[in-house]
Amino acid sequence: MLDAMLAKLEALQPLPEEDKKLLHAIVGKGRPIKAGDPITLEGEQYKLVHVMLSGHACRYKILADGKRQIIGYLVPGDFCDLFGFLLDRMDHSISALTPCEIVELTEDDVLMLTARPMLARALWWSNLVDSAILREWLVNVGRRTPDKRIAHILCELLVRLQTVGVARSNGFRLALSQADLGDTVGLTTVSVNRALQRLRRSRLIVQTSREITIPDVSALMAFADFDPSYLHFRQDRDEPLQPRQEIA
Repeated sequence: MLDAMLAKLEALQPLPEEDKKLLHAIVGKGRPIKAGDPITLEGEQYKLVHVMLSGHACRYKILADGKRQIIGYLVPGDFCDLFGFLLDRMDHSISALTPCEIVELTEDDVLMLTARPMLARALWWSNLVDSAILREWLVNVGRRTPDKRIAHILCELLVRLQTVGVARSNGFRLALSQADLGDTVGLTTVSVNRALQRLRRSRLIVQTSREITIPDVSALMAFADFDPSYLHFRQDRDEPLQPRQEIA
């Protein structure tokens, strides 16, 4: 069950075998979460770090009028607010979108992991990527047209899910409803439906129920102005730094 986590971390920073063994020892077996169930709620004391072993979840905020804004997706291999234990209380909620399996780590567990230099680098990098994704989402909502907003989200999901081995080369199973997509990109369900129709008519995507197939991935990425470099996976940058040699 740790395959996705290791794939995610090693897409950022190669890990020595000792670090992988430590991850296996600390992370261990997960527990199931039903679709729709909360993982953490805004205002709760933050005591545990949650790790996604399988399934999909989302971060969100609920406004005073009951409207929801989704502010992040969590896929297999993701840490939910890795250093959140530094805060007193949660400033957003996290809920499962599909049946999930998660692991709960303590502050001591995280500090043990970050005591290993290469593992610490991978974890810090993972945390920085979360911030980069949020910045890209702000641009997406603020400046792109509805069909490009949806296309950009689909491109991001394709790359993130491929990285952890749960997507095909040209498609994936969409774990989001149209209402979820609307709450992500600031559109009504009607507008999301129209945007998806335009993408289908243009043959940029083929959708069968929840299965998304992308006939020409490069064409969809070009249409969405999608540049995967903000995800910072190794194929999108130079060779990673190697561990420094100890000075005798």
